[in-house]
Amino acid sequence: MFLVPGVGAQLKTAQESALIAQAVAVEHPPKLDGTVDDSLWQSAIPVTGFRQQEPLEGEPATEKTEVRILYTRHAVYFGIHCFDSSPSRIIASELRRDVSQDLDDHFEVLIDSNHDRRGGYVFQINPLGTQMDGLIVEEQRDNSGSDFDPGWDGVWTSEARIGADGWTATIEIPFTTLNFTHSRQVLWGLNFKRFIRRKNEEDLWTAYRRTFGITKVSQAGDLRGIEDIGSGRLFIVKPYGLARYDQQTGENPKFPLTGGVDVKYGLSSGLVLNLTGNTDFADTEVDLEPFNITPFKVFIPEKRQFFLENAGVFNFALGDGDQLFFSRQIGIDPITGNQVPINGGAKLTGRVGRLELGVMDVDTRSSGPNPYANFGLVRLKESLWAGSYIGVMGIDKRSGDVLDSFNQTGGVDTRLVFWKDWFVDAHMAGTQSLGSASGDSDLGASLSYRSNWLDATAERRKTGPNFNPEVGFVERQDSNETYGDATFKLRPRITGIRELQFEGFILHAPDTLDQVSTQEWQGTFRADLHNGGYTDDDIADVFTQRITTPFHIYKSVFIPNGIYHFARHQLTYGSGQDRKFTYNFFERFGGYYGGTLNELRVRANYRPAAKFSISASETWDRFRLPLPNGNFSVVLASLQGNYSFNRFLTFTSLLQMDTSNAQAVSANLRLRYNYRPDSDLYIIYNIGTQFASIAPANPPEVRETRFAVKWTYSFAP
Repeated sequence: MFLVPGVGAQLKTAQESALIAQAVAVEHPPKLDGTVDDSLWQSAIPVTGFRQQEPLEGEPATEKTEVRILYTRHAVYFGIHCFDSSPSRIIASELRRDVSQDLDDHFEVLIDSNHDRRGGYVFQINPLGTQMDGLIVEEQRDNSGSDFDPGWDGVWTSEARIGADGWTATIEIPFTTLNFTHSRQVLWGLNFKRFIRRKNEEDLWTAYRRTFGITKVSQAGDLRGIEDIGSGRLFIVKPYGLARYDQQTGENPKFPLTGGVDVKYGLSSGLVLNLTGNTDFADTEVDLEPFNITPFKVFIPEKRQFFLENAGVFNFALGDGDQLFFSRQIGIDPITGNQVPINGGAKLTGRVGRLELGVMDVDTRSSGPNPYANFGLVRLKESLWAGSYIGVMGIDKRSGDVLDSFNQTGGVDTRLVFWKDWFVDAHMAGTQSLGSASGDSDLGASLSYRSNWLDATAERRKTGPNFNPEVGFVERQDSNETYGDATFKLRPRITGIRELQFEGFILHAPDTLDQVSTQEWQGTFRADLHNGGYTDDDIADVFTQRITTPFHIYKSVFIPNGIYHFARHQLTYGSGQDRKFTYNFFERFGGYYGGTLNELRVRANYRPAAKFSISASETWDRFRLPLPNGNFSVVLASLQGNYSFNRFLTFTSLLQMDTSNAQAVSANLRLRYNYRPDSDLYIIYNIGTQFASIAPANPPEVRETRFAVKWTYSFAP
């Protein structure tokens, strides 16, 4: 084993400081009614000693928490008791599965079942028993900043109750959900996190450093005591049936009656094979309609389940949100947002020893302007020390388009962690297409430092003019970028304020011939409040942007070629998150491509009861441009209502308005009945688009009217 400065000490510290929890064997499952009164629970030694990550790092938690662990031959059980000195102030409002619980009290269980200290499963529950789950891969947070990637769905059961001394919960996780096949001398990595909403307090069993958190799997404790268990190999078959009415603008209606199947199979405790046939995404939530005020592409997160599951394995970051692989380029027209039918696909993900791997192949059929295509990719990452790796990725796209019959992408990347707080990221990538010329590469490296008082990044990246990853996402081509960012964080003793932040960054990105292209510098002040409220204000945001192709901003309005200099300012405020009614507003104003632009955004959420919630947002963009028809306004608005009859039967509605489109209003109504674990009945009515365009500018919208009934049934053969 070779040593790198700071790494040996880091590994030694993680191993020596590991806390140990003990699981107790039982002949039959304990009561799973949300209480821990069963005598079986009392036979287990409770896990205690939680410490604060927020607000006072390392201090004992203000409320006591106990976790007891039992197991049978086929499942592991967690009995959780979250004591609370003011149980009437416990916040619990979310009944919908897989929806963010950030506005509720909640509890997370991390299980590193392979004990590789690289990643694990996360199971989250609130005081109503509502479930959310996901994965941590290579100790990385989700792109949205949450603790874990919520794309993975597991089969598990949970119940919870609020009582006189706090709230309690019981969780059953089958070994098959963890794809766990070892049967003797089991050793898992384990961690717990409790969130108390009214105090905005985060308590962890271990890994409670503010810059770490539960994602730092290498700092997790150990779970011992599980022995002599049955097979836990994952094997799930999930067929679906679909009846649909579908009519797009200018086309005759269609009445398809179809079906397909998804399969998950655990080849080993570390490898999972996903298969899908005649794949359908009718049940996927619709995108919020964007209005693009930039000359660049729009990044819209993936929402389709087949691509979300284990998606972190395929992550290959290029910097500034760009990705070498972007799954929305498969099965969705990037210009119109129309779905492209998928014949089927296969995905193999997991770990073999120190090697993490992902292999995927997806085949799509011809639809409208989109010819048939096949997408194949391979991702390999060799683990080094904690949080560090070196990896490669290869992507091959084959298409029926005679002018673009193939596109190949390859790259090498690494992430190195030193002394816990220093991070080096670097990559080299290239593409090849029919008739491709030089300038088809992307090279970059960055050095980052993260601590409680300072976050800083310095980055260099060069993207060639012909770098063209057709199955990736790159905002700017032909760029020679230098970027620097520093955020200073203070925690003064000021009533109501938790943290003050002062950030400054500079971006200098001429093209590869050193001609002016994009420049930006910004100074920002932020304040985080104890109640979850915040303010985020740009003192100055100064741009220089060169337009080389007329930029279509609205209807007949095009911003002409040229070099533009302008400055903008921002004021943002968000209310405390511990109330039934929350809101925030965003005001951004100043110059914009020779004229002015005022952006006003208001959002509000109201949760009067656990069964019902409503949210509304409105964005008003007021343009004043020195162009014909250059004085105009665009309004984007949405109204979403959610009603949960119980945890298993929920109704959601989303109404949207976008005045930049000829047909401004769209609607989506969705009823979901989760009649058994991982099995659902959906009834969906939609007018508008399901998936938004990611193209630059604002291409015309293709509308559809769709009514669908989809049934899924999950079983283990």
